[in-house]
Amino acid sequence: MKVKKYYVTMTDKFMSNWGMSKNRNNKLVFECETMNDAFIIEENAKNRNDMKYINIRETKPYYNQNKYFVQYKTIDDYPNWYEKDYFKKR
Repeated sequence: MKVKKYYVTMTDKFMSNWGMSKNRNNKLVFECETMNDAFIIEENAKNRNDMKYINIRETKPYYNQNKYFVQYKTIDDYPNWYEKDYFKKR
């Protein structure tokens, strides 16, 4: 049985257009096992000034690599993002 996943996408304004993202927007895509995790990541992203265009999707997004530098992340990569109110505390 295929496990349903959710994806939270956002544009990182701070990391866009330099380094690995030179001349491109830096997109973060967080993979979630539950909709609850997706809501937590969405809220955490909204509590940061450097994230915009925050969306929850039920399909894995793909972006034009000429326009976007995309980073796919999981709880193993950034566990703090999956903690409720993590960025609200800071």
